[in-house]
Amino acid sequence: MKQFIEKIKKKENLTFDESKSAFELLMEGKAEDQEIFDFLTLLSAKGESSDEVAGGVFVLRNKSKRVNVENCVDTCGTGGDGMNTLNISTASALLLSSMGVKVAKHGNKAVSSKCGSGDVLEALNIKINLEPKDIENQINDNNFGFMFAPNYHSAMRFVGPTRKKIGKRTIFNMIGPLSSPALVKRQVIGVFDKKLLKIFANALKNLDIKFAWIVNSEDGLDEISPYAKTNVIQLKDGIISEFIIDPNNLNINADNFENLIGNDAAFNADRMINIFKGEDNDFSKAVCLNAAAGLVVNETHQNFDKAYDGARKHILSGQAFKQLEKIQNG
Repeated sequence: MKQFIEKIKKKENLTFDESKSAFELLMEGKAEDQEIFDFLTLLSAKGESSDEVAGGVFVLRNKSKRVNVENCVDTCGTGGDGMNTLNISTASALLLSSMGVKVAKHGNKAVSSKCGSGDVLEALNIKINLEPKDIENQINDNNFGFMFAPNYHSAMRFVGPTRKKIGKRTIFNMIGPLSSPALVKRQVIGVFDKKLLKIFANALKNLDIKFAWIVNSEDGLDEISPYAKTNVIQLKDGIISEFIIDPNNLNINADNFENLIGNDAAFNADRMINIFKGEDNDFSKAVCLNAAAGLVVNETHQNFDKAYDGARKHILSGQAFKQLEKIQNG
């Protein structure tokens, strides 16, 4: 471990193979607590590279329990944008499942917000402590399965205490969303910092991802925003491109950021139920924008504007609530 720490100290990036070797030591409990502390804090001070992220993801995926499903989308983002919004990516995952898209949703309980994806799903009476076989059945039957990260990444236990001690974001906050136990090939990933867009795209290029959108909005959301332009980097078949989504071009007419502010799990679940029953508000529009990204990466739609219109029609019809009941009873 010392050789990697020395290299990072000199502000030099690790190669993909070096990163894999370092994370093998971390995930097998072969690094001392002080080494883990130095490795993570020095990486953070230097700024993590795409090869370093990809190496960590490669090892964490390798050591996770496996969920064997195909042709699924994940909408797991980094969180940590500090905005305390409602659970937009979780709601968009459920909406996608009601539109015939298979979703393998990877996530956790709240870390920096009041309510994470695991919290809100529990409040919706959706089981989150499921074994791989149960999740495979849920996805095959209802197009939706939730993989609760702590149940699938036992190798993380070796770094947990040190991460707590550090008390701020480390490379693990970047690795987590990319380490789906279902090895999804299609992803919509919201990131908390614009600087991560290209880092994530290049990391995913190393990891056999077919189609991904990595998004960060100019009003600070790690989602596609209904209020401000959103920067998108697309990775499709190994080719990286970038563009901007402007809500003004979609006639979204969302105007009150307060409408997106969340609270505890019961509050957030209640707001989700309302929009699934057809209530129209800024939250509903935000969910449709992010579901539209899922429809594009799933190649259900080629055109984002049409995907958004389709998601809007679907959510206003109330069919998403029927799907929610189906998942609850699954």
